[in-house]
Amino acid sequence: MKEALLFDQGMLPENDLFSPFALTDVLTAFSGEQEQPIIHFWQLPQTLILGMKDSRVTYFDQALKTVQKENYHLLLRNAGGLGVISDAGILNVSLILPKNTISALSIDDGYQAMVDWLEQTRFGQLKLTVGEITDSYCPGKYDLSINGKKIAGIAQRRVKDGVAIMMYLSVNGEQNLRGNIVRSYYQSGLEEQFGIDYPPVNPASMTTLHDAAAFDVTIDSVKNELLQTLPHQDQTSFLPNFQQLDDYQRRIQNMHQRNSIIQEALNDL
Repeated sequence: MKEALLFDQGMLPENDLFSPFALTDVLTAFSGEQEQPIIHFWQLPQTLILGMKDSRVTYFDQALKTVQKENYHLLLRNAGGLGVISDAGILNVSLILPKNTISALSIDDGYQAMVDWLEQTRFGQLKLTVGEITDSYCPGKYDLSINGKKIAGIAQRRVKDGVAIMMYLSVNGEQNLRGNIVRSYYQSGLEEQFGIDYPPVNPASMTTLHDAAAFDVTIDSVKNELLQTLPHQDQTSFLPNFQQLDDYQRRIQNMHQRNSIIQEALNDL
């Protein structure tokens, strides 16, 4: 496999929350066209990233208001799945591959590539388990847990001939608070229907790498561990080139349109 290209956006400012979602799609299409593996790191300040299904809770406006009171940004992403928190202790990692590098184009092979990558680091010593943690937020078949507590979730997105395998990883910080924020969103948005068709979020079902490990864990140390196991070239300085593309601008515009329902709801309150 070719050496991967690294694009590290770091912590994005409050006025640029849509950027990593548009960029993921642009990089995924580029990966397929150029048959080029890519690593993409990014973080957002305190934000609840909602999936499309989350916008269909019964009392959407009420749910948004509950989260806004906690000084969290709200964002509706351009993919499926359910709500996840992003903040200074959460690292978002995408491993972006040309479709033809994943055997038989199997979706499970894509997920497994991310699991294998993490297991090659010293975090592999922590006995990572793959399998759904049903009372976590955004539960899925490829949840990663340690001693029964979820530390990461993995999703996939396909654009043209590229595949983005995307992981949100709870590195450090107040995981209990994150769980409570998501739980309060569903409690406010569903009321007596809480736990029906949406996860009955239990904050105690999740933890962080830092709390699960016997050694100090930071965002930078996790990035370093991952990068040591995968040959790469840092191409972060080329990010503005991608952001000038018409495709990127179009995707940013689509994110603005999709998120207008959040702005309208909050403006009405």
